[in-house]
Amino acid sequence: MTTVTVDSGIQKALKELNIKDLNAGTSTGSHFFSSGETLDSFSPVDGGRIAGVKTTSKADYDKVMAAATEAFKTWRLKPAPQRGEIVRQFGLRLRELKEPLGKLVSYEMGKSYQEGLGEVQEMIDICDFAVGLSRQLHGLTMHSERPGHRMYEQYHPLGVVGIISAFNFPVAVWAWNTALAWVCGDVCVWKPSEKTPLCGIACQHIIAEVLKENGLPEGISCLINGDYKVGEYMTNDQRIPLISATGSIRMGKIVAQAVGSRLGKSLLELGGNNAIIVTPNADIKMTVIGAVFGAVGTAGQRCTSTRRLIIHDSIYQQVKEALVDAYTQLRIGNPLDESNHVGPLIDKDAVAAYQNALQEVVAQGGSLLVEGGVLQGEGYESGCYVKPAIAEAKNSFKIVQHETFAPILYLMSYSGDVEDAIAIQNGVVQGLSSAIMTSNLREAELFLAASGSDCGIANVNIGTSGAEIGGAFGGEKETGGGRESGSDAWKVYMRRQTNTINYTTELPLAQGIKFDL
Repeated sequence: MTTVTVDSGIQKALKELNIKDLNAGTSTGSHFFSSGETLDSFSPVDGGRIAGVKTTSKADYDKVMAAATEAFKTWRLKPAPQRGEIVRQFGLRLRELKEPLGKLVSYEMGKSYQEGLGEVQEMIDICDFAVGLSRQLHGLTMHSERPGHRMYEQYHPLGVVGIISAFNFPVAVWAWNTALAWVCGDVCVWKPSEKTPLCGIACQHIIAEVLKENGLPEGISCLINGDYKVGEYMTNDQRIPLISATGSIRMGKIVAQAVGSRLGKSLLELGGNNAIIVTPNADIKMTVIGAVFGAVGTAGQRCTSTRRLIIHDSIYQQVKEALVDAYTQLRIGNPLDESNHVGPLIDKDAVAAYQNALQEVVAQGGSLLVEGGVLQGEGYESGCYVKPAIAEAKNSFKIVQHETFAPILYLMSYSGDVEDAIAIQNGVVQGLSSAIMTSNLREAELFLAASGSDCGIANVNIGTSGAEIGGAFGGEKETGGGRESGSDAWKVYMRRQTNTINYTTELPLAQGIKFDL
């Protein structure tokens, strides 16, 4: 390592993950090395510099793309179950390295160690899902209107899939994409967040070893590092038919325009402004648990974090008091200490956004029930630890309409039927996750109906945060409309082809058209 600021536990994890002196250059495979400027990775846990990572220059990128496009020629011809076998081996390696990788995720990103382990478990789960999927990639058969003809659909690999991931899930979202893309026959080029580059390097080392052991081209999995300029290499590259991008709405619109201008495909997972509706028929204890974890888990830096709580006025005071009491019990500190509930924000820019949001909600007419603030003193030297806050606000407030990636929960009330609460919930531009707390079947069904929640995820009696890989993950409206992970999300990584086979000696035309010679 190039630093002495990290503790022995982290140094041990880095060693197990084969992360050594990164200032010499970051390997994107086994023989490609980045030659750009040095990107320093700092931990929000203690402010320590973990290592320096060389960024990818345009010349480096072109080498990576050459390797990826060449590898695709081999990989696409492997039977899908054989591709699944590679993913299975990758999943086994993740099981062996779950603890050190989870620790690195926690230290570099700032989420709790338990959440770091959970993120690696998501990677393992999606590998298991993909292995099974590798024997189930299916098309359809249909009857032709022409005698002696057979029609069917089949799916083929797209080619090179570009993945741009965000800091808040520095490894899992890449795995959601790449595990499915690999079994579909695609190869992947990944640009992790510049705020968590070491997590990307660790994952690349793991899959590179698996590929090498199986005599497969390293270009099946490639890594590039850098800021948005490196991401632009991919979004403007005609050789990449699909860009999967996770991040802010602002970033997603830029990506969509760039990819759309060349008629490429985009899979976008963007911002969320997620709400829980609390009806008079809610279990208050369940509501508090779901709302608190949703609001403060990962320090409010999940795209599915709970931002708004829409409470019926008949129980508003009861829920408010229970939440305020729960917040007094939160422990904030080093996320590697499993007794703590809340770790740091990713960096001081995030802290500034948090402080601005608290000022704005008061300026716009709201009030703070649980005041926030930046924590200082022993254990908080990084300057990234903040107090989770609760504010009473209106849905129409400009700051409430905006997604602030921080532990701020806005409380608001409704007085009519559940349809009124649903209208408030849907009254934002984002459409990712939503939930309702109720024991009333009618309220639950109305929430899930076509006229109910307009989000891609709608939960009953659980919070907005925390998704299983078996279901497709994604949202509507300005959340982007993409779907990753389970269900039939695999189809976005493939191209559909309709085939018609004539097994006769005649050539009848469709729609009864005659063309006699």
